[in-house]
Amino acid sequence: MENTNTPELRWYHYLSSFFSGLFLANAVPHFVNGISGDSFPTPFSDPPAKGLSSPLTNILWALANLLIGYLLFRASKINSRTLSGLVVFFIGVATISIYLSILFADKETKKFYVYETTEF
Repeated sequence: MENTNTPELRWYHYLSSFFSGLFLANAVPHFVNGISGDSFPTPFSDPPAKGLSSPLTNILWALANLLIGYLLFRASKINSRTLSGLVVFFIGVATISIYLSILFADKETKKFYVYETTEF
């Protein structure tokens, strides 16, 4: 007997799933920095993705990412029974997370603090 609750996923569902993960994960740092009142790089900063954008710009960019990510997630037909679709979604999350951690590693002038340690 065939399970009718699990949709058949085609290649474009997987593509939508991957990009959904990218957009939804990308919303997190922009939203957190925006609501915290901190500047953070966006594609609209000068230079793009290197300079800092205002908290409001970050909130708007986060909301755009959330909307696009949500729409792509719905289009991907992923649910808890489509394990392969969920794996592709989390690969998208991991991909953008690793990439952005490298890209934004030097977003501000790095301040190094030296802590003295005493050995016993």
